[in-house]
Amino acid sequence: MTKEKVDFDQYTDSYNALLREGTQFFSANEEYFARYKVDVVRDIVTTPVKRVLEYGCGIGRNVPFLQQAFPDAEVIGTDISAASLETARHDMPDVRFEVEREDLELGQFELIFVAGVFHHIPQSERAGAMNTIARRLTANGSAFVFEHNPYNPVTRRIVNNCPYDADAVLLKPSELRGLFSGAGMRPSAKEYCLFVPPRLSALSGLEKYLGWLPLGGQYWVRGDRT
Repeated sequence: MTKEKVDFDQYTDSYNALLREGTQFFSANEEYFARYKVDVVRDIVTTPVKRVLEYGCGIGRNVPFLQQAFPDAEVIGTDISAASLETARHDMPDVRFEVEREDLELGQFELIFVAGVFHHIPQSERAGAMNTIARRLTANGSAFVFEHNPYNPVTRRIVNNCPYDADAVLLKPSELRGLFSGAGMRPSAKEYCLFVPPRLSALSGLEKYLGWLPLGGQYWVRGDRT
């Protein structure tokens, strides 16, 4: 059954509050999730980065962390929600934000960051979205896509109870890897993540050893354009 698509313009003012409410069992600070994912990418990317795109940036929650992680790079954000981008522009007037559309030309990027976007894209449109990402990557550029882990029952419960996830159809890692391959990119790495809450920071060192275990709250896949 096709789910009715969520209008994210309706959640612009309440996005962070809803996120905090839905994930408070893990962390009461919604910034934790943004910093965590950007840190994962920063630890992996060792080549120079001049331009970074966040595809599906919403209200721009991840952008400051991307700027901190890649201080010499231009960071640009796109999203289909014009209202969300207005909030982002208000908070970060020096950053370029654009409404995502099929004919949008932004040039190419060494790094594209995508966090929790594809489960909102209708399944019939996911290949087209990945083709757009591939087209915007430089040769040898990389895209990192973070998604909810459908194998984790807590994650599924959070998604099922979240208003702005009403249209969500979770992807298995195999589907995401297939989308990368179908767009002409090489899926070069995959790990599960978000195992240890920040309140158990003494155990955070275990995260790097658990990437193979399909019990993390989320997972990520890296795709390289060759």
